[in-house]
Amino acid sequence: MLDPTDQRLIGALKRDGRAGLADLAAQLSLSRATVRARLARLMQTGEIAGFTALTRADLAESPVRALMMVAIEGAGTERAVARMLALPAVQAVHSTTGRWDVIVDLATDSLAALDDTLARIRRLDGVTSSETNLLMTTRRATARR
Repeated sequence: MLDPTDQRLIGALKRDGRAGLADLAAQLSLSRATVRARLARLMQTGEIAGFTALTRADLAESPVRALMMVAIEGAGTERAVARMLALPAVQAVHSTTGRWDVIVDLATDSLAALDDTLARIRRLDGVTSSETNLLMTTRRATARR
């Protein structure tokens, strides 16, 4: 079973699979030796199966996309965000202004997986309310010449 530090380490690697030991250690407030040992254990146990590049085509493997707006009470925002980032479906967490404290970018392969992720986020300490919108169609701006 993964402890919170393992989850944070995996989350950091998902954000940047090319991050070096020193960068990971600094991000997670751990020693390089601890990061190296944890990575070795996670690879040995199969929790980390390998490292790969993410391409545009890979995003098609997560057809269910959503934005979850989350209100967090008290001083637990950083802890809640770190736990969110450790979840496999979380692509990014954005701080924002207005009613919501953060907006969570989610990508899953099914509605059931999305529902599970939403429930896990709602159960985090400090989360007081949320609202989720499914992304139906994405249009991108074309490059201007």
